[in-house]
Amino acid sequence: MVTADQRASRRGADRVAELLPRLQGRFPTVLAFERTAGDEFQGLLDDAAVVVDLALLLVREDGWSVGIGAGPVQVPLPASTRAAAGPAFLSARRAVDAAKHRPSRIAVRGSSVADAGDAQAVLGALAVIVDRRSEPAWEAIAHVAGGRTQAQAAADLGVSRQAVGQRLAAGQWELEQELRPTAARLLARAAGEAA
Repeated sequence: MVTADQRASRRGADRVAELLPRLQGRFPTVLAFERTAGDEFQGLLDDAAVVVDLALLLVREDGWSVGIGAGPVQVPLPASTRAAAGPAFLSARRAVDAAKHRPSRIAVRGSSVADAGDAQAVLGALAVIVDRRSEPAWEAIAHVAGGRTQAQAAADLGVSRQAVGQRLAAGQWELEQELRPTAARLLARAAGEAA
């Protein structure tokens, strides 16, 4: 369960309406992303790796506090995210409130407190990596993540292969790729699942 709250929404435009359509087709959900309160939305996901992807996208989008609730939900599920209930929803509420006070703006609460804390620490480190990444690094990553080789990315970007390698290194691309599965495993454990 992910709950995200727009930061400083009273001083800026509403970003929820613009973001939700972009999320709907990109991230598979059990219950679709919905606005739950003025500047907040939530969605129910069942794949920890997808939760990591979503959390890091929201970090890159900037301006969001992200709460992740790991645990069971009441079944049968209703048709609407707003009508759903269960420990994961309560954990997500506590997590988004905690995220507002964290430098990384990500918090995790779950069935296993220790694993939720570990997942939060790894996601916090990933958030720092993503937040500090330069635009040239993002350009190189977009090409390589899309399946291009560094040589192909270099040709596309009009730079040397070495420059692409430097951009990937400066953007901590390899470290991010190593930490993502760790974050997903810890989220699954925080939910009480065997990982």
